[in-house]
Amino acid sequence: MNTLDTLPVTLDDVLEAQKLLDGIITRTPVESSRALGSMVGGEVFFKCENLQRAGSFKVRGAYVRMAKLSAEEKKRGVVAASAGNHAQGVAVAAKALGIKARIYMPLGVALPKLAATRSHGAEVVLHGHNVDEALAEAQRYADESGMVFVHPFDNVDVVSGQGTVGLEILEQIPNVDTILMGVGGGGLLAGVAVAVKERARELGREIRIIGVQAENAAAYPPSLAADALVPLKKVSTMADGIAVGRPGQLPFSIIRELVDDVVTVSEDSLARALIFLLERAKLVVEPAGAVGVAALMDGKIENPGTTAVILSGGNIDPMLMLKVIQRGLSAAGRYMTVRMMLDDRPGSLATIARIIAENDANVTGLDHTRVGGSISMGDVSITVNLETKGHEHCEQVLGALRAEGFQPIVVH
Repeated sequence: MNTLDTLPVTLDDVLEAQKLLDGIITRTPVESSRALGSMVGGEVFFKCENLQRAGSFKVRGAYVRMAKLSAEEKKRGVVAASAGNHAQGVAVAAKALGIKARIYMPLGVALPKLAATRSHGAEVVLHGHNVDEALAEAQRYADESGMVFVHPFDNVDVVSGQGTVGLEILEQIPNVDTILMGVGGGGLLAGVAVAVKERARELGREIRIIGVQAENAAAYPPSLAADALVPLKKVSTMADGIAVGRPGQLPFSIIRELVDDVVTVSEDSLARALIFLLERAKLVVEPAGAVGVAALMDGKIENPGTTAVILSGGNIDPMLMLKVIQRGLSAAGRYMTVRMMLDDRPGSLATIARIIAENDANVTGLDHTRVGGSISMGDVSITVNLETKGHEHCEQVLGALRAEGFQPIVVH
């Protein structure tokens, strides 16, 4: 018997979900990226789930799960937990279906995600310092109250709903060779794998499915290596949408059978990918939605061929965006902060300014202080923020400063 026939989610489940979602969700567009394609030597397309209702693919699974509840279950209402995207998906689905929703979100959740979830009519309760703690409290409340718990990824109907993204990709990019997407708990990756691998088998061809995780929140590589769920002791990443410390049992059972690989990317790579999407694709994408682009830019995918990258969400806090832009520019050599000691005498700062100007860098900020434990009498410490034009230009500026006797230390 083929592996696909024994999995907890089948292509028929995904096709049923697609019917339920007809007229409810947006069939998101696919955009080609010549710039990224030229980097990897093949065609690259973006599946823009950042333009989906509520800003991410999550509404697909949430709606399917809730639409299949009995009348009595709908009357009891639903409870869920999320850092933002699943919360908004549940809230939108609950409003469409006329169901009461109570949603737990971690303390410190991004304000735009909190406000958006409340704007859809859901009751929001802030609890815990991460998604796992919010999930545990939501499950406890569901058991106590009798409300139906809508898990963000560990459920057959949720996985089936997320798999509809894969069906759309196959219709929009029939010649696709590789599909990349971020993975946290695994609902999207598992659903897409089921839909695409079954269709590929029917067509007699191979389509690779690859998941991507932030390296500081990567529970799948050790879990797949051990063939068992391996929870992480700590999760730390700007990609809050995939900051999950333990894979879902149901998605894991599918991913270990069908997914070709799970790779990881650094925080700097994520920042560079977000800058690339803003500048070259004109797309606002949250960090969790950009991990596939980061993997391609880092060369993590060998021979990708015609590639579809699922941009899974666009719900990014503007304050985080500011930090990410600065980090991304720094990682690309387009922003540099240097610190150095000067003699505290007239003209020293003017010399620094002259060197920077002669080397065509632009000062965007400067801090000048005579006070500090490491600053000697007669010295002054300055920190200069610079706009630069790449790593070679950074080295040029640093070399010019050193040639004049200064000892710049790169802070960023």
